[in-house]
Amino acid sequence: MYLLSRNLYIFCTFLFLLNWTNAFAQEPQKVEIRSGYTEKRPELPDAIIYTKDASGQVYIVHEGVEMWCDQAYLYPSDNFVRAYGNVYMTQGDTISLRSRYTEYNGNNQLAFARGDVILKEPQTTLESDVLYFDRNRQQAYYDTGGVVRDTASVLYSTIGRYYTETKKYQFLDKVHIENPDYDLKSEQVDFYSESGDAYLYGPSTITGENTKIYSERGFYQTRENHGYFVKNARVDYDSRILFGDSIYFDRNKNFASASNNIRVYDTINESKVIGHYAEVYKEKDSVIITKNPIIASKRDNDSLYVNADKIIITGEPEHRILNAYPDARFIRTDILKKEEPMSGKADSIYVDERKGIMKLLKKPVVWSGQGQMTGDTIQMIYDTVVKQMDTLKVHNNAFIVEPDTISGGYNQIKGQYLLGLFTDNELDTIKLNRNTEVLFYTRDDKDSLIGINNTLSSSIEIYIEENDIRGVRFIQNAEGKLYPESMLPKNARLLPGFIWRGEERIERVSDLLKGKPEIKLPKIKGIELPEEPESFFNDTIPESEDFPSTSDLKGIIPKETNEIKE
Repeated sequence: MYLLSRNLYIFCTFLFLLNWTNAFAQEPQKVEIRSGYTEKRPELPDAIIYTKDASGQVYIVHEGVEMWCDQAYLYPSDNFVRAYGNVYMTQGDTISLRSRYTEYNGNNQLAFARGDVILKEPQTTLESDVLYFDRNRQQAYYDTGGVVRDTASVLYSTIGRYYTETKKYQFLDKVHIENPDYDLKSEQVDFYSESGDAYLYGPSTITGENTKIYSERGFYQTRENHGYFVKNARVDYDSRILFGDSIYFDRNKNFASASNNIRVYDTINESKVIGHYAEVYKEKDSVIITKNPIIASKRDNDSLYVNADKIIITGEPEHRILNAYPDARFIRTDILKKEEPMSGKADSIYVDERKGIMKLLKKPVVWSGQGQMTGDTIQMIYDTVVKQMDTLKVHNNAFIVEPDTISGGYNQIKGQYLLGLFTDNELDTIKLNRNTEVLFYTRDDKDSLIGINNTLSSSIEIYIEENDIRGVRFIQNAEGKLYPESMLPKNARLLPGFIWRGEERIERVSDLLKGKPEIKLPKIKGIELPEEPESFFNDTIPESEDFPSTSDLKGIIPKETNEIKE
């Protein structure tokens, strides 16, 4: 029984000592003033007044904080001090705070500074009229406007918050960053002072001398001048606008790249490129587009669409050059006419917009109406003055094929060189020279077959109406014969070099991608929204009554806006 009582006594004593120790440990240290001329005033019975003297300013210390000022009012019962004139406060060797007035609460370690406030840390300087600093959470806050200066930029905002442990600023409301190379505006910016990284939330623009970037979520390295943008991202150059699900931009290299659902607009030449990857080199005036790119350019009523595995556009706005390869394709349409469009394919397509020249190189084929043209090289010339198609040229091994829909055979014309002439954007006359040969199904006005004409000649003229061959004229040295259909075997009805590529014909814009593999788009690496910050005041001071009665903050704690921008 004695042993039990003794153990109980020891246990109770232990609990008492533990509670007493915890209570003592939680008791805040008192704010201490170590220098200054001291006085008491009847009208301020709760305050001890310290004024600087010949030895220097008033010196105040509290749990790692040192403070100097010209005059201090200490309220011992509230563990609270009001500092006036040339106030300078430091925390360790990394943070310093200057102001004309500062009050400091030793119980909750909240400092309030007013008048020409300057907060310094190794990489930045914060200037504001009013600043709150919570030492417990190591956070500073302002809501009446502030300016932050770092090694490269000046940052303005109405509301700001600084996290000393992560060296992060969170700027809200009318955020503005000025840099010698650009001007940035946003609704919210999270800025890391050590690295210079800035995360942008909400509608944001970065405007440089020749570029303008817009996005609703992005990242920008303010010191190295490059960034990554998502959500309605676009880059505006002098004459080009680049859109994409994600855009990378490097200001030093004048380079931008876009991924997934990209669009590039040429505002001067009225052209548009779509695809899934693009690179823009500003200084070289060039654009590279891959992953099923299609470029559309418009001249009055005439529109040209070009597709290839890769499209490269170079040259100044007044003289754009387009190279499309491999597996290049095109279709040309006239919105005012109902005739079938002209289209074609080749290994590569070259377009000089100023000269109005388009070349099809390596195994080219062009379809006009039901007719097919092939050769070693095909060149089309657009008259940029009257803004209409002018001529078509086929160099070496020119071959024209048109189906005879009644017999199932093919009308064929071949020669070394072909010249086609256009009227009102329609091909109406074709001339072939050197070693020409014709195999043609001749019919009367009722489309009854008269015979099959197989003729050799030095040169031939072909007349076309509504995209169909209406007549053939042999210029000189014609040798041939009109065969009755029964007298010309089927295996003799194809000229040497014949090839029909009608199944490849491009009849509409969507056919430009016919037969091409589907592009698997990479997953875009997004930028996550920041965590919603905890309330600065409500968590620090739950009730305004907790402020000392002499504090300027009593009853005037501002209402915060902690909404995260989408």
